[in-house]
Amino acid sequence: MCGRFVEFTSIKELREQFPIDVANVDVLASYNVAPIQEILAIARYKAENHLVRFHWGLVPSWAKDVSFGNKRINARSETIATKPSFRNAFKRRRCLIPADGFYEWKKTNSGKRPVFVTLPDGKPFAFAGIWETWRAKENETAYRSCTIITREASESMKEIHHRMPVILKQEAFDSWLDTKNQDVERLQEIIKNQIHTELINVPVSMRVNSVRNNGPENIRPAK
Repeated sequence: MCGRFVEFTSIKELREQFPIDVANVDVLASYNVAPIQEILAIARYKAENHLVRFHWGLVPSWAKDVSFGNKRINARSETIATKPSFRNAFKRRRCLIPADGFYEWKKTNSGKRPVFVTLPDGKPFAFAGIWETWRAKENETAYRSCTIITREASESMKEIHHRMPVILKQEAFDSWLDTKNQDVERLQEIIKNQIHTELINVPVSMRVNSVRNNGPENIRPAK
């Protein structure tokens, strides 16, 4: 499961960490990214990797309206190759979703408490994602959307939640973005084995519970 995350790394730093050829968007730092909002993603068009903005919540071309994406912010890795909502995008339209960390809620004796989850080195990373294009009518502006792929939690995450987002290693980026790579078994191998599984978490303020609270204090360790 991944329902909130953080993105604040500058374009300059993103270019250093990820394979970006074209970047015509600005980074709008957010410490409480929520579903349906526009998020940064890296997708390949005509052999170039573009940093773009997609709505978070996948809406396939055949959906009746964009509300279809409200419940499709995540796609399970175990069924992504066969589920109608995701299978075409999994084969043909994959993306990297840069992030600086994500939130999860841990069960405690006093109720669920938010924790901020990152890589041990604190560097930005990339969720494995897929994307789609939807139009209400043929001539209307395209609505582009994406979803984050999830998997069973690793040992470092099990005490927090039974699911976690798929976080790709750098060596997987090119194969993942390659639009010519439509081998489902190979793609499944990438999201199973070329991933980060060692994560760390820090308890943070209950401010995170409201999407209206969106500042760097969200990721400071709770007192």
